[in-house]
Amino acid sequence: MVIRKFFGVILVIELIVNVFRVADGLSMQYYLISCPFAEQIVRNTVTRALQADPTLAAGLVRMHFHDCFIEGCDGSVLIDSTKQNTAEKDSPANLSLRGYEVIDKAKEELEKQCPGVVSCADILAMAARDAVFWAGGPVYDIPKGRKDGKRSKIEDTINLPSPFFNASQLINMFGQHGFSAQEMVALSGAHTLGVARCSSFKSRLSSVDPNLDSDFAKTLSKTCSAGDNAEQPFDATRNNFDNLYFNALQGKNGVLTSDQTLYASPQTNRIVNGYAFNQAMFFFDFQRAMLKMSLLDVKEGSKGEVRQNCHKIN
Repeated sequence: MVIRKFFGVILVIELIVNVFRVADGLSMQYYLISCPFAEQIVRNTVTRALQADPTLAAGLVRMHFHDCFIEGCDGSVLIDSTKQNTAEKDSPANLSLRGYEVIDKAKEELEKQCPGVVSCADILAMAARDAVFWAGGPVYDIPKGRKDGKRSKIEDTINLPSPFFNASQLINMFGQHGFSAQEMVALSGAHTLGVARCSSFKSRLSSVDPNLDSDFAKTLSKTCSAGDNAEQPFDATRNNFDNLYFNALQGKNGVLTSDQTLYASPQTNRIVNGYAFNQAMFFFDFQRAMLKMSLLDVKEGSKGEVRQNCHKIN
């Protein structure tokens, strides 16, 4: 009986730890006391924005990714350039980012309720999570408590993966952040949302590409006839989070070189086939990879701050 009670207490402790799990100074219930409606405010803001413009789901997820891969998940991608400094957002790799106004609106509402409490980095991480769910993707939670970074420089964006990378280059770059090839492919599945601009894939059309379906090549050429800023959806359901992106790769209908290489390479082909066949497996791996990404190089204590305005350092 004593042993049974002992293990019962251990089980309860484990459950409590799982609910309030701390990772790198973060916890699932970080704002429970200081700003109990923080997550609801972010979720409501995201929902209203996506109801008005469903294409913003892709923008919010992409912005979170571009934030976390540079200086960690610290909201550095939100900072505006000044006369003294050109910030990340003005890099060619970030000029097409969208959804800043959603983060600004959530921050405005949070400052009314809990001034100086919720970081812009946390708002962006929560907004991306909520956008995935709104678009039909997996439900997942993330620890909160990130602080906002104090550095945002255009030269740092050289560390973003290029749309022209092959599988080996992608594996290497993601590996530098601690991701496996499987996690890299799962995160690439975020391209089930959104579009690519012609300037990112037109080089594939200048010669015969054995990894590009001939009919799809004609589709891409037609898109590019409207100019470098013309947009091509990554798959047939640009605003729905599903596994059609991987089905497209199987048909050699990947838009970017960095998309199609995942199917063309023996290093990742099996993973693509698995996700194309089993959406549930993709969802499971994606949510775990997104949780891992949200913990990249988080700022704590004096290493960061809670910005009053997401566009500038305090």
